[in-house]
Amino acid sequence: MRARTEAIALLAGGGVADFALRFTQIALPLVILRETGSVAATGLVGGVAGVPMLLSPWWARKARQWVDSGPRLAVVAAISALALASVPAAAEVGLLTPGLLVLSGLLLGFGDALSSPGRSALLADTGDRWREGQAVVLLTWQDGLRRIGMLLGPSAGALAVSTGLTNGLLWIEAVAVLVAGLLACTVRAERAPDGTATPSIRASLQGRPAVLHGWIVRGTGCVMWFAFSLGLSIIGEHRGRPGIYLAAGMTGYGVGSLIGSAASLAVIRRVKPVPLASIAWASAGLCFVGMGLWTTPPAIAVLGAGAGLTVAVGNAAISQLIARESSGADRRALLSGQTVVTNAGSSVGMLCGGPIIATLGAEHTLVGAGLVTAIVSLTVLLRCHTAEHAREQSSDRDHHVGRAA
Repeated sequence: MRARTEAIALLAGGGVADFALRFTQIALPLVILRETGSVAATGLVGGVAGVPMLLSPWWARKARQWVDSGPRLAVVAAISALALASVPAAAEVGLLTPGLLVLSGLLLGFGDALSSPGRSALLADTGDRWREGQAVVLLTWQDGLRRIGMLLGPSAGALAVSTGLTNGLLWIEAVAVLVAGLLACTVRAERAPDGTATPSIRASLQGRPAVLHGWIVRGTGCVMWFAFSLGLSIIGEHRGRPGIYLAAGMTGYGVGSLIGSAASLAVIRRVKPVPLASIAWASAGLCFVGMGLWTTPPAIAVLGAGAGLTVAVGNAAISQLIARESSGADRRALLSGQTVVTNAGSSVGMLCGGPIIATLGAEHTLVGAGLVTAIVSLTVLLRCHTAEHAREQSSDRDHHVGRAA
């Protein structure tokens, strides 16, 4: 079956590229630091790459609809691979400059803003052609492969760096991104009919309040994520055990998220998406609270696993909602919007996280971030329950009026 082959190609390409991305997260700062001698420059590519994503609701409205086939996804991948390869190539000839880093970061940001939602939309469209309900399954598998990369990629990258293969890791990711694009070339186009309006993210949200509620829950969790990633690093540094606490939390999170991804397909078929996402993220928030109260590596590992499990289930619920309630151009716009929400939320959290932790302390910040996440999630859950109850009452009144008439 062609749809199955196309789905495997998209999943394999995305999985390979995402695994290689974890190499770059380890190697890129080291290459930049060694070549420029500037600590400030180490985050230049990553920081600049976030700008096109944050601005994508304004510039990418038509561009994201252009990425509607495998060959076009491959074109975007080729540009991203070129941007990635420019850094190790310039380093090898001694021409790595801040200007080149900015240009590379911008190209990567533009590519990610188009390729991430584009690949997800193509995968969902392929699932629709495969059989009913398969779109959600494929998006869940995509998330699961991403989490495998999160769990195994950094360790593999660190091991490679320890053997001296630093520049080589950047070349590996460039090749991996190019291969991912080539694998997608067989995926057929899902073109809208001529004259079809190009929807904005806001327009695609109209009539879909559940998607907005899901984004509020997930976006809040992304904003508060800094308390976990940055907070645990600072706790370890202050206690003379640098890296130990973050390693415990991330390892537990990775294991839990893999279990959650595997279990989510069964759960999301039995529970409504927004209540499920709300309960899941509220549970993750409580895990953050626990980390702030019981800051030992074993406790953090266990609570990190709980957070990973619940977040994986919650994110799958929101992806199911988008896949079920939209298609074509609207689905592509909504997946783009979801990418903006998660990336923007994480960027805002990391930007504000340092001063907050410096003022409150890492442990108190974890407790506060967890409580905020839980309160927002439970508020959304309560609001959805109240709205559903009101609809049921209205339906009952209409039914009684109809019978009386």
